[in-house]
Amino acid sequence: MTHTFYKYQGTGNDFVFIDNRQEQFNKNNTKLIAHLCDRRFGIGADGLILLENDATADFKMVYFNADGNESTMCGNGGRCIVAFAEKLNIINGKTTFNAIDGIHEATINDGFVKLKMQDVDTIKVNKDHTFLNTGSPHHVALVNNIKQFDVKTEGAAIRYGDLYDAAGTNVNFVEPLDNSTFSVRTYERGVEDETLSCGTGVTAVALAMHTLKKANTQEVSLNVEGGTLKVSFEKTTNGYKNIWLQGPATLVFKGEIEW
Repeated sequence: MTHTFYKYQGTGNDFVFIDNRQEQFNKNNTKLIAHLCDRRFGIGADGLILLENDATADFKMVYFNADGNESTMCGNGGRCIVAFAEKLNIINGKTTFNAIDGIHEATINDGFVKLKMQDVDTIKVNKDHTFLNTGSPHHVALVNNIKQFDVKTEGAAIRYGDLYDAAGTNVNFVEPLDNSTFSVRTYERGVEDETLSCGTGVTAVALAMHTLKKANTQEVSLNVEGGTLKVSFEKTTNGYKNIWLQGPATLVFKGEIEW
């Protein structure tokens, strides 16, 4: 049977999208999802995302890592699904949608998507890293010479290390450029490699850098391997609110595949 898919990317973080409003996709078929995300034998992507109907919002986002397992919130995937929903004429300019971590607001203007993330109330500052959850768990560590840094080896060591349980964490390495601009490279669990960009990751970095007083503004630019994202936020007595992840979301191609 032939199925239509769409490939989107947000600063190099790429996803296979399927319109599953008719609920024809088998979400329990982890082997199929992993196959579709495989860069040699399938379409190739960091993850697969289903757009489904939702009773309370414009649509629902269901996200799977490249290993085939359903996962926690994906920020760039959330931005890309807004562009996908606009292409399907489900929305026009603004939206609310449901995801695994709850309702998100978003706007889209000429392919530029602003996505409201959930409030963050807990940030754990440790001697050599910061940990917080921005819809997905993130370990944030400052490094020097980030361009030469071995992200895959060092990221895997932390992801599978004694600090975290079997579920692991995403790992972000950060180098400040000035007090509002940071270079970021991310090791993503589920992909088990460095990705060109991570939306929840740069959100975590922005809040961590502000908490550590490395950032002195409430809008931060994050330079990732696939481009530049911005994160704006408001500081509260307990954490952060009105957190917006901002950047481009682009259709790469539309195709058909049999499974």
